Amino acid sequence: MLEIRFHGRGGQGVVTAANLLAIAADIEGFWSSAFPFYGAERRGAEIEAYCRIDSQPIRITSPIEQPDYVVILDPTLLKISNPLKGLKEEGYVIINSSSNPNLNHTTFYVNATQIAKDLGLVKSGWPLVNIILLGSLIKALEHISLSSLEKAIEEEFDEKLAELNKKAVRIAYENTKVVSPIVA
Repeated sequence: MLEIRFHGRGGQGVVTAANLLAIAADIEGFWSSAFPFYGAERRGAEIEAYCRIDSQPIRITSPIEQPDYVVILDPTLLKISNPLKGLKEEGYVIINSSSNPNLNHTTFYVNATQIAKDLGLVKSGWPLVNIILLGSLIKALEHISLSSLEKAIEEEFDEKLAELNKKAVRIAYENTKVVSPIVA
């Protein structure tokens, strides 16, 4: 079973990202579940969402404490909390960052904020990076294809917004950089 934990702030679309990944997994023929964990329910508060993907029915409904992947929409969370807590030693980090964040895990990073700004994916002054980072996550995952993610996006959004988000996902997929941890 693959377990993915998403970290972001209220209003960034963390829950939507987890749900879209679950839909894409379903399109691929996998079983999936996605659900949020809310702390203080307000814009800007730290939010977690979870997605599990498996080849058989999923009966676990608890929060993910030892994820295979951690997706971080807001890199400032690394300074105020510990989104990497419990990440498996061989786990992966997918992060919105303009440069190598130098983490102790294999890291996939892309400047999702800039992609969102360039494409006009901004709402109330906030760049919408959630779906963009799914492009980076798909690059890291072996089980879900970019075309399945695009189909999930088409199911979720109207045609115009779907096309814009699919373009953003493709840009992220193509521009994601991968760095491995330095082993001493």
